[in-house]
Amino acid sequence: METNNYGNDGANWIWGIFYYNKNDKRIFPPKRIPWMGWTVNFANWKSILALVVVIAIFFGLMWFIEANL
Repeated sequence: METNNYGNDGANWIWGIFYYNKNDKRIFPPKRIPWMGWTVNFANWKSILALVVVIAIFFGLMWFIEANL
């Protein structure tokens, strides 16, 4: 359950799709429409690092699968 109302404040969204809030310490806050899942807080360096790690793992797995075919 969300204890603050950061996600509903339009000032925390760049172009309506990128969440950017320095006061919100969550790595993956929920999207504006809850059933759509979570997003990345681009103001938090831990969020950006987590996103880069996930992307690197994805491409690493793709490379590994292609190399072993």
